[in-house]
Amino acid sequence: MVPTRFQAVLDEIRPLADRFVAADRPLYLVGGIVRDQLLGRPLADGADLDLTTPARPEEIKAIVGPVADALWTQGERFGTIGVKVGGRNVEITTHRAEVYSPDSRKPEVAFGDDIVDDLARRDFTVNAMALRVPEPELIDPFDGAADLAASRLRTPLSPEVSFTDDPLRMLRAARFIAGYALDPDPELVASVRANAERLSIVSAERIRDELDKLLVVDDPSAGLWFVVDTGLADEFLPELPAMRLEQDPIHHHKDVLAHTIAVVAKTRPDRITRIAALLHDVGKPKTRSFGEGGVTFHHHEVVGARMARDRMQALKYSNDDVAKVKKLVYLHLRFHTYGMGWTDSAVRRFVRDAGDELPELIELTRCDCTTRNRRKAERLSRRMDELEERIAVLRAQEELDALRPDLDGKQVMDHLGLRPGPEIGRALDHLLELRLEEGPLGEEEAYRRLDAWWAAQQPS
Repeated sequence: MVPTRFQAVLDEIRPLADRFVAADRPLYLVGGIVRDQLLGRPLADGADLDLTTPARPEEIKAIVGPVADALWTQGERFGTIGVKVGGRNVEITTHRAEVYSPDSRKPEVAFGDDIVDDLARRDFTVNAMALRVPEPELIDPFDGAADLAASRLRTPLSPEVSFTDDPLRMLRAARFIAGYALDPDPELVASVRANAERLSIVSAERIRDELDKLLVVDDPSAGLWFVVDTGLADEFLPELPAMRLEQDPIHHHKDVLAHTIAVVAKTRPDRITRIAALLHDVGKPKTRSFGEGGVTFHHHEVVGARMARDRMQALKYSNDDVAKVKKLVYLHLRFHTYGMGWTDSAVRRFVRDAGDELPELIELTRCDCTTRNRRKAERLSRRMDELEERIAVLRAQEELDALRPDLDGKQVMDHLGLRPGPEIGRALDHLLELRLEEGPLGEEEAYRRLDAWWAAQQPS
């Protein structure tokens, strides 16, 4: 019996379903909507819906054209026609099978006529269910509903077949393990271990997008351990297993990988914050040294910032994403000097250096504390509270979010009688340093300091 909670979705797609009935072509609701509705998860506002049918793309266009508010065909050669109906985006795809050839990054597409064959090519049994519409009938040839109930992750066909069809599914498994609390079938785990190298034929962009989806589930921990333990991480993020440092019997230190995954889990599920949490300690393996005082990782934030940049560029992240995460990794230790006492100048520089990423830096810094020592954790939390309070006070007193010199370039040029050139940049740098060190000077004092600085620049 189909749960009544499907009714709202069925009502939405009724105009499309009726058109397919009139054309004597079956139509099925597929994808995450079937899985999530069975779990009682609400349909997100604006979420797309996926449908499948044996009708070919040209036929789909003819059937839906009269009731579609809009229609697009960018995916037509892969069998997908997109339509908008009643404010909802819907993709209707011809039954198909996708298979990667051993040396290709792109799937070969073959259209089919049978819904069971179409479901067989999907990644996991929990996603290999369909709901026939408009009169609902659940099509579940691979027992996906039972696997959902048992919290089990399996593939419809053998894992080797599924992962050969699309090796990205091995990484996608990590997301379902973490996001749906599913236990991977032993055969699935063994297959990922045996086929991890196949991930190399998948484009960096697809791997990046799947990693992002994993990182923003409520708690990615189980998925991250899965990609490390199966060897998948070696193929796209080797810095992660490298943090599983061998423990020295004399110089004990916290396991860096376990700490990293714990930090990721503590941070809010914001993509940039989570990527920074994942990479914040990547520099530790290269900087670890042993001394009389124990283990040290001097300047691991500097080394780590470079490593984070290089790995994100390899995964084709945008320049903006790379810059943000590199900054967060570089600055993630800055707070700890606060214990020695911060002047107003230091607080201003902290805010200036963090820039727009200040909220993410504060979140990362708070979550970087994973100590089990309750007193130490409370002490660090109090210090962070104090810093945030001081930022708030300075923000109320000064334009802390837009720190700039008290004079602009035109004022400097007019006052000194100079044309645009490097001297103006140096003058503005000097005034900005004064602003950071002392706070707002006011125009009159700023002109006086500018005169003193300019006089000192002249040859004696």
